[in-house]
Amino acid sequence: MSDSIPVGPGCVVTLHYTLSLQEGEIFETSEGDEPLSYLHGSGQVIPGLERALEGKRAGDTGTFVVAPEDGYGPHDPERVFKEKRQRFGFDVSEGQVLEAHLEDGTRLPFQVVAVDENEVTLDGNHPLAGKTLHFAIRVLEVREATEEEKAHGHVHGPGGHPHH
Repeated sequence: MSDSIPVGPGCVVTLHYTLSLQEGEIFETSEGDEPLSYLHGSGQVIPGLERALEGKRAGDTGTFVVAPEDGYGPHDPERVFKEKRQRFGFDVSEGQVLEAHLEDGTRLPFQVVAVDENEVTLDGNHPLAGKTLHFAIRVLEVREATEEEKAHGHVHGPGGHPHH
């Protein structure tokens, strides 16, 4: 559709994507499910994806690579630490994701990366930190965001939505 507007700040972009890692393993896809809709320029998607979509139009497809610095950042070894196993009042297993709840209400996820008799190793990095990301995208729709969407900083469904 050549008459559609190009992706730019203040647009709502709806697309299907497939995210693969360097090894070719599909990490996540929207194909066969609901497409992703986001407000371009609002920081709702990683910077590398947003830059790659700039100027695309409905009907465009593409593939591109996002370096860790433009994705989920480098893997920070300081976010990996060990805790005594006895601190956990439940069974902990490798691969499990636990949440720490801070006093201000913030929730921080930690993945259990190793468990032995005495210690649990936790990783507070995003699972994709340090990874090069390979995207295949198909832009379904690009439209101007409504004033309400711009004011709220996110996409609304048909008819908007109430804020409580």
